[in-house]
Amino acid sequence: MKTKIVATLAGATMLLAGGAASADTWPSRPIRLVAPYPPGGQTDVVSRYFAEKLSAVLGKQVIVDNKPGANGMLGMEIVKNTPADGYTFVYVNSSMMCINPYVYKKMAYDGFKDFVPVTQHGLAPLAMVTPPPLGLKSVKEFVAWARERKGKVNYASFGIGSSSHIWGEMLSQAEKLDMVHVPYKGAGPAIQDTLAGHIPVTIQDLAASGPSISAGKLNALAVTSTVRWPRLPNVPTFKELGYTIDLTGWNGVMAPAGTPPEIVERMSTEIRKLVQTAEGKEKLLDMGLFATGTTPAEMADIMKTGCAAWGAAVKKAGVEPE
Repeated sequence: MKTKIVATLAGATMLLAGGAASADTWPSRPIRLVAPYPPGGQTDVVSRYFAEKLSAVLGKQVIVDNKPGANGMLGMEIVKNTPADGYTFVYVNSSMMCINPYVYKKMAYDGFKDFVPVTQHGLAPLAMVTPPPLGLKSVKEFVAWARERKGKVNYASFGIGSSSHIWGEMLSQAEKLDMVHVPYKGAGPAIQDTLAGHIPVTIQDLAASGPSISAGKLNALAVTSTVRWPRLPNVPTFKELGYTIDLTGWNGVMAPAGTPPEIVERMSTEIRKLVQTAEGKEKLLDMGLFATGTTPAEMADIMKTGCAAWGAAVKKAGVEPE
């Protein structure tokens, strides 16, 4: 009996040592970063930037895996069901974490229980844009134009329950426009249809809309941030125009619940270092983000307060659960 007990204890010690060693030697193989939206939008382009930089720093390849669908819920469910071994992370935004629970009756994941925060790396303002052929150069002009077509104006979002959806509903409600929501599976497809003239207006992330705005292919009427977007200094904020809507989305990275804390902290540290450099800040601006960079604990606090604010906005906008 004594021999069995000793053997059992020895085995347990070896398992514990093995677990510690795996964390100490992380990463020993490629890491997957799931991007729950299709190519062309902010989630995709920032994920690929991170993958390139983190691969060099960590010494193992970081692979972006696009899993679009249901405003990010498909990708989140996939990651939730992935082993929490430190080799799978997911790119998240405020839509997936804070809005989805209020607009979907059934959720395949709980953002607070099924995942652990890694870092919130950027604030993500949106731009309200229209195709130049419409000839609309300001929100005031758009509102007058839409009122003449009350109930007949479509607006695009990058998904049901996305921040672009909520902003569109709040604007429609504030100005009594009765706009019709047309959800897309990501910002890229929504922008393409706006460029083609199939959609007269959309409020989209600056990663997807910025290049077309700069090229004169889209007219930017306003941005959702509290300060003007540095790349578009002549475009006013909604706040400047007198709107009391004050919500800015954010982007971050999370891991499946149970991921070793030391691995979470290492990934958080490397991303924070990346986005807080002068080069990183400029790159994130190019991709539509104000760089931040938080600790896991700070991101958890942001989620608690931010999700409550988004939830109140969803209810105020009158968005019915799907």
